[in-house]
Formats: sequence, structure tokens, C-alpha cells
Amino acid sequence: MVTPSIVIAAPASGSGKTTVATGLMGALRLAGRTVAPFKVGPDYIDPGYHALASGRPGRNLDPVLVGTELIGPLFRYGSRGCDIAVVEGVMGLFDGKIDPSSPDPTAAGSTAQVAALLGAPVVLVVDVRGHSQSLAALLHGFATFDANVRLGGVILNRVGSQRHEQVLRHAAARVGLPVLGALPRMAELAVPSRHLGLIPAIEHGVEAVDAVDAMTALVAAHVDVEAIAGLALGGVAGPQWDPVAAVGDAVSVPPRIAIGGGAAFTFGYAEHRELLEAAGAEVVTFDPLLDELPDDTAGLVLPGGFPEEHAAALSANAVLRQQVRSFADAGMPVHAECAGLLYLAASLDGHPMAGVVDVEAKFGPRLTLGYRDAVALADSPLWTAGERVTGHEFHRTELVGVGSSIPAWGWRRDDGEVVREGWASANVHASYLHTHPAGNAAAVRRFVGAAAAFSHARRAG
Repeated sequence: MVTPSIVIAAPASGSGKTTVATGLMGALRLAGRTVAPFKVGPDYIDPGYHALASGRPGRNLDPVLVGTELIGPLFRYGSRGCDIAVVEGVMGLFDGKIDPSSPDPTAAGSTAQVAALLGAPVVLVVDVRGHSQSLAALLHGFATFDANVRLGGVILNRVGSQRHEQVLRHAAARVGLPVLGALPRMAELAVPSRHLGLIPAIEHGVEAVDAVDAMTALVAAHVDVEAIAGLALGGVAGPQWDPVAAVGDAVSVPPRIAIGGGAAFTFGYAEHRELLEAAGAEVVTFDPLLDELPDDTAGLVLPGGFPEEHAAALSANAVLRQQVRSFADAGMPVHAECAGLLYLAASLDGHPMAGVVDVEAKFGPRLTLGYRDAVALADSPLWTAGERVTGHEFHRTELVGVGSSIPAWGWRRDDGEVVREGWASANVHASYLHTHPAGNAAAVRRFVGAAAAFSHARRAG
């Protein structure tokens, strides 16, 4: 059975997609439906709120990071056993990877591309502050720009008055789009944000639960939830993704792999743990703010997050810092992405860190983000020199004093400048670049194999 899906999109960022998508997931769940939550693109924060609303892991659909051929299988895998899937878009409907040479009106990685791949109708959320009759022209443009994308209706967000709503409904009717909801201006629904977006749900704690409950109540009261559910279509045929098939043969003796979690390390994909386990690993999550390394750890994964917000507390856990340094020096495989790279540095904003990588890190004034087509510059426990990947940078920290370290990746900027980034050795791979494990299953399998070899050598020695 193919799970029907609906895509929540917008003309631009900041229009209210997350409020509507999260609230819709919660309202559908309250109505007794089993909801599969998805987010377009490399976002790690919105899926945390989706998980609270739906009661299921939030998952990402990113054609740039995994390839268009995996979007359908990953969707089918993540929506198995569900009545409906709600997919929150990214940025504006047609925004994605910037490629001025592409003749395609729909950018790679855009919400429009994912909606077309899923065969799902789009509900457009429009921030209508300042809009009047001209809303009709905006809706007409979005409805006709790409014939592969079908708008099923519009949700008016931040409506100022009853009269304002009437004018906007008339404008939508002029272009044949049904208004599926009209949300009043509700400033109290604002969720505290940080320099990379919302504060992750795990950090926001009970307030995140309250925010999701408020979004759910708002959507349930002002959106025709059943009408949206009636629009959902099931258009993705074919096989579903299988982590066991993706990694191939599992190792014979399971190594224990520790994954950093807690408030400082919140950026990760659900498929990562599933692939590690499929490859034969025993996966244990621990909190670097509080915990020591789990006993018998043979491999360490430090994902992305906000270590700069917790630098003092991370530094205060001196036992863990020394463990990580000692085990890395002894050859234990370590995979560190973004926040993980900062933790492996000598210091972060002046606070001592693990010192595995001979650099200092500090919070900077500039946000660095974008997709990167990179090539591995050295062998590591995940990649061999010369392998190519597509990843994504998203950080506001910078490294100083890189010295003679061997970079993990190289790529070329749009202006032709060559960038060498990260740090790689026989057992450590540390980089700002985020990759999607489902698009790099062989690297996950290789990492588990390296952890198994380390575990065997340690026991034999």
C-alpha cells in the first residue's frame, strides 16, 4: 500500500510552514491517524518538532544529498504502516541548490522537486500581512510556474481581521484555489530561535512540547484538516529502502559504537543509527555533557549540534575529553561532523576540548551554508582518497591555527577558489560537512568494519 502524502510549502522562508506542518501533524494524530513526518532538505531542527507532533521519528527527503532515485524508497520506508504523510518544505517552493546553468525551472533539492517525485499535491502557506487583492497574482504565478507541481490549496497565515480574510478568500477564488485555512496572528506561538534556526526540541524541553501543543490547537481550530487529508495522494510506487540491503553483509562480531547525544549534539538522521545497526553494530547513545564513554566502546560518532552553546559544560567533563583523546590516539575509529569537529578541537571559544585535532575553534560573525560537491583528500575510516560525495555546510563557527593537518575534503567554490576542509587520518574523520548516511551506506559499513577491527585488536592485545 502506498501512503498518501501532502506537501506543506510557502513562497518564502518565514511564512509559517513549520507552524502549519507541525500543527497539521498533531491535529491529524489527534483525529486518530498515524502520521509519517518528513522534512525537505538537510534541516535537523524541524524534524524534532515533527517527532513530538506525530510520535514517530522525523525524517528528511533531500535529493541533492541522496539522489533522486532514493527519494521514493526512503519515503516508502519512513511512511510504512502510516495512514498519511505530511512533508514540510524548505525555503520557498522552488528554492534549492543554486545552479545558474540549469535550464530546469525547479531547483535540485527544492520542495517542488520532492513534491513532483512523490506525486503529492502542495498546500501553499502564505504570510498574508500586507496582502490584499494582489494575492491572486502571487497564487497564479506559483500555480503555473511548473506544470509538474500541483497546488491543492492555500492556507492564509497571520490574517489581520475578518474583513482581511474575506478579501483574501476572494483573491484565491479568482485563480481557482480553495482556502483550506486562515490562521490569525498569534505572536505567542513563536518558538525561541538561535543563529541556525529554531532551538532543537530536545533543548527546548517542556516548552517544545507546549509549543507543539499550541501549534496543534491552532491548526485544529483554523484549518480544514479533513479537507487537506482528502487531498493527499499516494503516488510513489516501487520498493522501499532497506538498511540491511544498503550495507550488505554485517560484521560477524558486533562492535559497540557510541553516538553523542543530549543537548549539544542534536543534528542527525534517523537512518544513520539504522544503518549502523544493519551493518552489525551495537549502538549506544550517551550525553557528552554528563557521561563518560560507554564501556567497551569501539567506535565513536559525534554528530552536529550546538556545542558553542555548551562549551563550558563540555569542557568541564574532563574525564570524557581525556577518554576521547586517549582512544583516538590508540586507533579507535571516530566520525565527527560539524559539532563533533569542534569537540575534537584543542579548544572552543577558549574552553579546552578533546584535543584530537590540532585546531582552535571559535564562534564567528558569518553564517556558512550550502551544498558542496566534495572529493575525499585522504583515507579515513569512512572514505578512501578520491571518493566523491555531496554534503552540506551549516555553521557559524570557524577554525584557526589549522597547521599541518591533512584535510578531509576538497571542493571548488563558485568563484573557482579551491577549499580544503576538515581533518582526516587512518582512524579519524572530522569535518564541517554533513552527509546523509542513506546516500553513503558504504561509508557507514566501512566505519563499522573499522570499529570491529579495533575491538578485535584490543581484545587480542
